Amino acid sequence: EETAAIFGKLGFTVADGPELENKFNNFTALNTPSHHPSMDKSDTFWFGEDCLLRTQTSPVQIRARMANKPPIRVICPGRTYRRDTTDATHSANFHQIEGLYVDDLPSKSVSLADLKSVLSYFAKEMMGDGVKVRFRPHFFPFTEPSVEVDFSCHVCSGKGCRVCKQSGWIEVAGAGMVDPRVYRFVGYDPAKVYGFA
Repeated sequence: EETAAIFGKLGFTVADGPELENKFNNFTALNTPSHHPSMDKSDTFWFGEDCLLRTQTSPVQIRARMANKPPIRVICPGRTYRRDTTDATHSANFHQIEGLYVDDLPSKSVSLADLKSVLSYFAKEMMGDGVKVRFRPHFFPFTEPSVEVDFSCHVCSGKGCRVCKQSGWIEVAGAGMVDPRVYRFVGYDPAKVYGFA
């Protein structure tokens, strides 16, 4: 609720979707290649060929795009399921919150700088003014360019402790500009829309 309130100040609304999903919404429409290990039965809870417990809240983004025309500004909180061994940083059932902002071109009102600004604003609202944010280049099939987002450790204030593995940083998100192929999967023309997730 606190996260939704913070993003609500920026014009984001909450979108919801089913926890039992299909392969298209959970993988295909997110540009996940058919050979990706996340589709293995050892990683995902499958119920037949086309039914699974969602592994992320990204299918809610796909549903939001299929049901609406831009501009879209949503966050997608919810439970997710993966066949992970439970330890200090993993669970087979955990909560995730994703965001999506898509707008029409030629306004070009959405950029990587906007994504960084939104996430930095969120970090300060959630963790306080002393939090630092860093963005590292990364790869995700559904965004290009992609970044990993880290916040300075809330326990040691970035000095290094066992919670942050002495790095001073906690990885909190993967993000980036929506890959044009993802737009095509939901019927958008990538030459006419732009946005981040």
